[in-house]
Amino acid sequence: MNVQKWSELLDEFRTVFSGRNSFLDAILPPIIFLFINGLVSFQAAMWSALILSVVIAATRIVRKQSLLYALAGVGSVGIAIGIAWFLGKSEGFFLPGLVSGSMTLLLTIVSLVIRRPMVAWTSFIARRWPLDWYWHAQVRPAYSEVTFAWAVFFAARLFLQFSLFQNERVNLLAITNFITGWPATILLLVFSYLYGTWRLANLSGPSVDEFRNNTPAPWQSQRRGF
Repeated sequence: MNVQKWSELLDEFRTVFSGRNSFLDAILPPIIFLFINGLVSFQAAMWSALILSVVIAATRIVRKQSLLYALAGVGSVGIAIGIAWFLGKSEGFFLPGLVSGSMTLLLTIVSLVIRRPMVAWTSFIARRWPLDWYWHAQVRPAYSEVTFAWAVFFAARLFLQFSLFQNERVNLLAITNFITGWPATILLLVFSYLYGTWRLANLSGPSVDEFRNNTPAPWQSQRRGF
């Protein structure tokens, strides 16, 4: 991949993730929970994770960042700790992630069945391109194929996480959650963008601007952005 393509990818990530800083909420509390649980105790681990999530939320408020991230961070950690406390098992901390992962996989599959692929919706939310463009016969296949790849990834991750949860392998579960979290998601997004833009070009459908302007075929296709 040439330098120009790397630069294009970086620009696209800035566009999609501009202002989104919630990765700390997802990564740090589980890591602290795992670390303290192994060194001290289950109770100390729960309180440490909750206090950390509150500190992150307070930092967001002081920096005048979105309260949505602050509340979501505290809420998600609070629910996870509540379940772990109720079950009396540290692996219960990861149960909400399994539930949300199951729902995400289900929604991904349903979106494919009804021919409204999830990746098209996520792109629409981030870019606000005309929604009807995504359903064009020479555009939608690219988003359907990438959504199928997402479904395979979500299914594999859920199977691995559930297996570790069933076997009470807390350390491996935490490591798996971390690796299949942001690191794997970034790789998945890179694949989605590279394959998606290549597929759009090969489908020879209209670009977003050509669709907006009702430009007749033949079209130049969407060459940048997915």
